Amino acid sequence: MSNTYDVIIIGSGPGGYIAAIRAAQLGLKTAVVEREHLAGICSNWGCIPTKALLRSAEVLHLAEHAKNYGLKLEGTVTPDIAAIVKRSRGIAERMNGGVGFLMKKNKVDIIWGEARLTKPGEIVVKKTTKKIVEPQGPIPKNTLGEGTYTAKHIIVATGARPRALPGIEPDGKLIWTYFEAMKPETMPKSLLVMGSGAIGIEFASFYRTMGVDVTVVEVMKTVMPVEDAEISAFAKKQFDKQGMKILLEAKVTKVDKGADSITAHVELKDGKIEKITADRMISAVGVQGNIENLGLEELGVKTDRGCIVIDGYGKTNVAGIYAIGDVAGPPMLAHKAEHEAVICIEKIAGLKNVHPMDKLKIPGCTYCNPQVASVGLTEAKAKEQGREIRVGRFPFAANGKAIALGEDQGMVKTIFDAKTGELLGAHLVGAEVTELIQGFVVAMNLETTEEELMHTIFPHPTISETLKESVLDAYGRALNA
Repeated sequence: MSNTYDVIIIGSGPGGYIAAIRAAQLGLKTAVVEREHLAGICSNWGCIPTKALLRSAEVLHLAEHAKNYGLKLEGTVTPDIAAIVKRSRGIAERMNGGVGFLMKKNKVDIIWGEARLTKPGEIVVKKTTKKIVEPQGPIPKNTLGEGTYTAKHIIVATGARPRALPGIEPDGKLIWTYFEAMKPETMPKSLLVMGSGAIGIEFASFYRTMGVDVTVVEVMKTVMPVEDAEISAFAKKQFDKQGMKILLEAKVTKVDKGADSITAHVELKDGKIEKITADRMISAVGVQGNIENLGLEELGVKTDRGCIVIDGYGKTNVAGIYAIGDVAGPPMLAHKAEHEAVICIEKIAGLKNVHPMDKLKIPGCTYCNPQVASVGLTEAKAKEQGREIRVGRFPFAANGKAIALGEDQGMVKTIFDAKTGELLGAHLVGAEVTELIQGFVVAMNLETTEEELMHTIFPHPTISETLKESVLDAYGRALNA
């Protein structure tokens, strides 16, 4: 069999496998190189299995508060961590197998191993140092793995890994990354989480709901610092009510390890050191691109702060070499990687009307309790740009569906250009806002104005009515508050 392809993609995560499918749809002979498992971190260790864990936490929370809904549950509801983890891992395996099916369906070859670029248009694949997790069900095995492969277009989609701070490196036992946090053998009684971004706060929320004593240390002034400050403050109040301890403008400077616990030295805002002892610690201080051992430096591929530099179509500075997804820089989100993949492939295929991605229209979602979702500019960013703005807010406490669900703690915030009515940003906190945010994303993509949103009919009773009410509020026309 020929080792020559039109497109070779290194990595089969959300960016990689979507690029492969789109390339195959456009008639390009395509192969994917994978060193470990199909579907990448997102489906195996990130997006999907974490949501499975959080769903278990949500059900536990509802069971513990059954009396609020007029229900009596006999006995005590207790989490079975082994069963919870087993369910999560089973879902990850299902997703892994699904990608295998898609590769076979679209006649994409899979090359098992680790790839290195030797020159533009050529890679050498060697035996992987990882344990290959082959998906369930039939998958294509048209390649032998090790060998030299050529393609006019080579796309790097190798993703990212947890960032480690010097002196506080995860050890897999006492200091965890999200890998260990996702499959604990036993439930710790206490946990310290370093970093309150999406990964940190989701795990903090999961473990707190499971009954763990959780402390979060964040170096910035607000929890979830990329979010609008008002939304962050609202979320923090809910975390506080749940018993989560959050230290802002603080940093872990040192960690002492015991036999089965850690003691973190935390420098507070005033410069004082507080020692916090916990059974386990999660390091969630961000991720960094997997750019090592790919031959990028030898070929002169430009990188910046651990990520590959690309243009709006995934092209690097070296002809025939592209990059997409986390390895190509922030925002490091699966849906960004998928969209970037389609843009890159369609540009390679010569399709017309292919446009670079507008990163301001990429939604962000955090699946903690309460959920947080946003798109576009924060109020502070809009003001920094010198914009004259109108801001609308609407609380879940004034929404009938949210009250009926027992989920009245939330709010929607919308930001408009006062002169043009352009929707600049939307920021939500509360139940199911990760499902609601897409309404605003579509509106922004269609360049919808406030007037058009006001004339859109929202179904009743739904939490989605809060979106329209927030728009109305920005113009002094809110009807239910």
